[in-house]
Amino acid sequence: MPVPQSRGLVSRSLLRENAYNALRDAIVDGTLTPGERLNDGDLVEWLGISRTPIREALGRLEQTGLVRTKPGRYTIVSPLDLRAARGAQSVTAAMHELAVREALPNLSRSELDAMRAANSRFADALARNDVDAALAADDAFHGVAVTASANQALRAVLEQFTPVLRRVERLRFSSLSGRGSVAQHNRIVELCAVGDVDGAAAATGANWQTLVPLLDALPDDDAEEDEAERHPKSKNTD
Repeated sequence: MPVPQSRGLVSRSLLRENAYNALRDAIVDGTLTPGERLNDGDLVEWLGISRTPIREALGRLEQTGLVRTKPGRYTIVSPLDLRAARGAQSVTAAMHELAVREALPNLSRSELDAMRAANSRFADALARNDVDAALAADDAFHGVAVTASANQALRAVLEQFTPVLRRVERLRFSSLSGRGSVAQHNRIVELCAVGDVDGAAAATGANWQTLVPLLDALPDDDAEEDEAERHPKSKNTD
């Protein structure tokens, strides 16, 4: 094929993806707090890249609901929107149930072993109160079925809505409320191992439903949202 004349497309794409990942993770782990102002200059200094990939990443984060922009005024980290989080929880739970249904008929022994290993890491991380490791292991556990489903549409939906839940999941896994997920994961693996599609899908849905009580217990952020929009905070990049 003729060599394209354009240059720099790959590096720009990588910069945009790296900027998105860095900003998303900082919002999820609380480094960037709800209502915090995101100034281009500060972010350029912090991330060490140009404004263009940062602005593109911020636009993508706005689509996921993690960032809110007032054109010509400011860009802030979105306060936790409980209605959006509940919607994301419902969609995410349904997608993980679908992943199990589509993956289970062809799920291999090695994939079941990968789920068991991920759950062992998950239990160990919870015992050590390592929230980051717990989230990574939980992702790995559920990711087995998502990957095995080979459903790109499903993956795209999860990539859009999962980040909204991350702030909530950090609360769950930093408390005793996350400990029950280890047993639930074991149950999912057992049902997958015997080929019980309906049972495994239902157990997966039940696992994701454990976020609902935590969402119900969170305060209504409507007042904080209004205050954040009136008085956005500045980002300290030190």
